[in-house]
Amino acid sequence: MSISLPDELPLAYQEQMKRQFEADHEPFEPFLDSYKARRTYGLRVQPGKWSRHDTARRNAAALFGLEPVPWCPEGFYYEESSRPGKHPYHYAGLYYIQEPSAMSAAELLDPQPGEFVLDLAAAPGGKATQIAGRMKGEGLLVANEIHPQRAKILAENMERMGIVNCIVTQADPHALAERFPYSFDRIMLDAPCSGEGMFRKDPDAVKEWSPEHVEACALRQRDIIRAAVRMLRPGGRLVYSTCTFNRQENEDIIAHWLETYPEFELVRMERLWPHRHRGEGHFVALLKKSPSAPGAADGTASAPSGRRGGRKARGSAGANPAAAAFRQYAAWAREHLPGLELPPGRPLLFGDELYYVPDAHPAARALLDDASVFAGLRLPRPGLHIAHMRKNRIEPAHALAMACTAADQAALCCDMAADDPRIAAYLHGEPIALNPEQGAAKGWTLVAVDGLPIGWGKASDSMIKNHLPKGLRALR
Repeated sequence: MSISLPDELPLAYQEQMKRQFEADHEPFEPFLDSYKARRTYGLRVQPGKWSRHDTARRNAAALFGLEPVPWCPEGFYYEESSRPGKHPYHYAGLYYIQEPSAMSAAELLDPQPGEFVLDLAAAPGGKATQIAGRMKGEGLLVANEIHPQRAKILAENMERMGIVNCIVTQADPHALAERFPYSFDRIMLDAPCSGEGMFRKDPDAVKEWSPEHVEACALRQRDIIRAAVRMLRPGGRLVYSTCTFNRQENEDIIAHWLETYPEFELVRMERLWPHRHRGEGHFVALLKKSPSAPGAADGTASAPSGRRGGRKARGSAGANPAAAAFRQYAAWAREHLPGLELPPGRPLLFGDELYYVPDAHPAARALLDDASVFAGLRLPRPGLHIAHMRKNRIEPAHALAMACTAADQAALCCDMAADDPRIAAYLHGEPIALNPEQGAAKGWTLVAVDGLPIGWGKASDSMIKNHLPKGLRALR
């Protein structure tokens, strides 16, 4: 249901913002008038894929009318009518549809390759995929989301974007803090908020707004902060962000933070206003924890206490079936996927499903060395899913295809132009023909669009049997 802005903005909201602008000796009318303007549309490219594919890069720029977002090198505005979310490049993980202002938070966090990073409220995955892109597959990202359905969407987006160094957890922040005390080099806290910056794009956000909702959000934010503070190592950095405009959830939260936790200092605090920046608006603040603050100064985490429930990984103990399964996978990969090199890490086996987790960071190693690390913890994505271990054979996981940045990493690939009818057929779950020059090729085949992998197929008799998971197939 659409609404007319700014006429249908809640009166209490207008009065709140007018008082706020007057207190800052700033005119209120330009802000109110911004609601008459059309919302902005943005996407952020996956740097590992974007930089490798000239054809896809040129096509996307022309098709979507891309213009750079000033505060994010990988960010672009696109034309509303171009619908990039429906293009095969989206299925290939070339880009993530993201509101431009929201890109500012991960830029401020500035994660580095090799670090141990947490995105505490990560769904649907915009900031998490941006963080992972900056980490370049090195180090480990824990992306957490407490709500089951949103955690599932988060895991799917991490897979689509080809992220190799991420675990997705579904946990209450305080439960997570019990497992990861003083562990993370950097934390992103994109806090649940009243969503005042969503009003131009989401009429439901307008209808749900009330002063009481703002107060409830502020209380919840303070509670989540208690968990975040405990998980950041001494000397670590944390970004707090919201997509709302009121002081109660922004500057007041930061003031309370600094008063309650004197080991923190404010490094930078910014607002992106919709009447001053081309975007829907965002609040971001960067805080640093003192190197002399109490905690595990070496950055390694305490071993988690074992709990019942959750997924059970077969890892380091005893005969180590995960290592045996990984040896089978490695032999398969040498033949079928010689161009993909995984970062240093270790395999985990959940039933017949083989995953891989980078462990170069000391904190990640310490956690994975403990056999109870995953006990009682819900894991929508326990790492990079690399294979289904079937009896006497291996089936490569879809996530493994998406982790490839180029079709030629596979021994056998079927690469097609974006406008080739076979691309649409493949995305609909249909079998497709091999390229004519491939003749009677047989075996696992990486299917790609303009060099960008989109999934697996199995070639036989000049045809490719479709192995795209049913839940990912495009609707007609």
